[in-house]
Amino acid sequence: MAITRWDPFREVVSMQNRLNSLFRDFNESEGPLTTASFVPAVDIYEDAEKVVLKLEVPGIEEKDLDVRVENHTLTVKGERKFEKEEKQENFHRIERSYGSFYRAFTLPSTVDTENVKANYQAGVLKLELKKKAEAQPKQIKVNLAA
Repeated sequence: MAITRWDPFREVVSMQNRLNSLFRDFNESEGPLTTASFVPAVDIYEDAEKVVLKLEVPGIEEKDLDVRVENHTLTVKGERKFEKEEKQENFHRIERSYGSFYRAFTLPSTVDTENVKANYQAGVLKLELKKKAEAQPKQIKVNLAA
């Protein structure tokens, strides 16, 4: 059993982040969001060389994913289809979300939009966006004055 520190504002911050994401996506898109059935979770992090996004999209085939970069905006669209048509209504519970999704992310100007890698493994879509050479940190050697 793990002990977890109670944070009274954790749920409020989580809700605020979700609402901000929803409104940001709504402002950046014209319509696809209104038909989206679910919004996959995403982790975004960066290091000195790249920005990485990992989207949880299990059960979606590679052919049903559409990743595009246009005007420093990265969009990811896809659709999770029902695996099997059931003629009888004998489901006990359906908790997984099905249908289409749409996510849009504004990319920083430091990202090289011509150098994007997409990998899909174990239900996670991993997008790596390399940073431009001039955006990467450079170490400057300090010389002692004689």
